[in-house]
Amino acid sequence: MSLGLLIPGQGTQHPAMLPWLLHAEAPDPTLDRLAKALGTDWRTRLDDPRWATRNAVAQPLITGLALALWARLRADLPAPTAVAGYSVGEVAAFSIAGVFDADTALDLAQARAQAMDDAAAHHPAGGLLAVRDLAADALAPVLQRHGLAVAIRLGPQRHIVGGPATALTAAEQELVADGVSCTRLGVQIASHTPMLADAVPALAAVVEARTFAMPRAALVCNATGEVVRRPAALRDAFARQVAQTVPWDRCMEAVAERGVQCVLELGPGTTLSKMWNARFPSIAARSADEFSHPTAVIDWVRHQIARATAQ
Repeated sequence: MSLGLLIPGQGTQHPAMLPWLLHAEAPDPTLDRLAKALGTDWRTRLDDPRWATRNAVAQPLITGLALALWARLRADLPAPTAVAGYSVGEVAAFSIAGVFDADTALDLAQARAQAMDDAAAHHPAGGLLAVRDLAADALAPVLQRHGLAVAIRLGPQRHIVGGPATALTAAEQELVADGVSCTRLGVQIASHTPMLADAVPALAAVVEARTFAMPRAALVCNATGEVVRRPAALRDAFARQVAQTVPWDRCMEAVAERGVQCVLELGPGTTLSKMWNARFPSIAARSADEFSHPTAVIDWVRHQIARATAQ
């Protein structure tokens, strides 16, 4: 039995997400901690995008949701063979893989958000832009002209680029005029670009004071697109990824190379599972957010693994 887990990043949260998660028979310490950090009314406040998209809210929220989901499901599912988190999803991925506990994960999510906000404050307002159906070599001169950088590589012709908001607007106008599909993302800083370079030493100092263990599963890191095991290398990768290109296409390949029989997206939204299904149609993937009850998630995973084993 071989299960892969993908943890989404911020921007996937929405008011109707995962309604069953808050109706557990027993209290969940992670959700209790989340309520203390964000307020007990955090779910109703998701209707306000100005609040919900703030780093200080979104990053611990995504981390806490993923950890609460896994706590609800893990007793009835096989231990994951491979785990990868997308952007801030990496914080929960490290915890699920056994590098540190849930309390540490929430602490680090808050520290990560603060370090990124502090670094962004030294630059003009930034943001991210998704660009589709354009090869990297054709995109490169546009980025150079406007002083932008590739933040996340999703595939040969899919990229998320980041930089100053005014430069993103100018680049978007140029690309759209040439027939290129672009979507502005609801993120207010240029994550995973050199604009966040000052966040790296700040995060490095934070993680240096924390205990990192060897992961129990193959943990694929955003900084490398590869499985990383040594605690020192994990600390370095954790800090570096906020200011450099995330090769998410390679991260997915690294999970697939571990021979996973199905993939579960552990968080709100369906972004990563849809991306996975487009890239690896022979390995089924779905998001926990698609199901109305935890039993349905468990049944689907077990069915997919049994079917793949029988083939």
